[in-house]
Amino acid sequence: MSERCLIIGASGEIGSATVLKLVEAGYRVGVQYHSNNRVVESLKKQVPAELWEGSYQGDLSSSKGIREFLSILPASWDAIVFSGGHLWKGLFQDMEEGDMDALYHVHTKAPWMVSRHVLPNMIRNKRGNIVVVSSIFGEEGASMEVVYSSVKAAQIGFVKGLAKEIAPSGIRVNAVTPGLIQTKMNQQLSEEEWRSLEEEIPIGRAGTTEEVANAVLYLLSDQSSYITGQTIKVNGGW
Repeated sequence: MSERCLIIGASGEIGSATVLKLVEAGYRVGVQYHSNNRVVESLKKQVPAELWEGSYQGDLSSSKGIREFLSILPASWDAIVFSGGHLWKGLFQDMEEGDMDALYHVHTKAPWMVSRHVLPNMIRNKRGNIVVVSSIFGEEGASMEVVYSSVKAAQIGFVKGLAKEIAPSGIRVNAVTPGLIQTKMNQQLSEEEWRSLEEEIPIGRAGTTEEVANAVLYLLSDQSSYITGQTIKVNGGW
């Protein structure tokens, strides 16, 4: 029987690409989304019925929302991918505490709490896989995205620590850090800004969501069976 994988943030462009890539590889998929039910319904139509493990609505931007989500989420999954994308851009001193809290909950506390929810079953089965889609900004930092950089860095620390703790139970934990990717989130950039960024990238272009999904699939597959606690940089050498 194929493995069951939960994708957090499946309505985002990287999340959606990951869902389709995993289905192509034979995974059964469950998806979490916040409000974009239209994208989830579109995904469902593209997934064979026998590979669709359901959709789960959840607002992960607060502790209350996380608790409510966990109350409806089955605990039995073979793998989980965290690809939630919540961004705030602007001067750090202009940021409100509520915006900081939302970023913390979506990118840091939600992975903690959801992982804790699914780990007992993985530990009993002596197998499992967790992949976190972090960001190049979690490694390098970014002006105007200070708190986003902070929570993405926290994700990488979480991956390294948890990987060591649960490796003896046969569970692997890794991260992917995308660089400049062709998504709607980056469409706010002007043509000049986009061109300037691509000139900084050795490969000479932005990446695609499918290229990020390829890295996620690799980390979930047996081809990476001796890899844990690591970060794959999907950034074109940036």
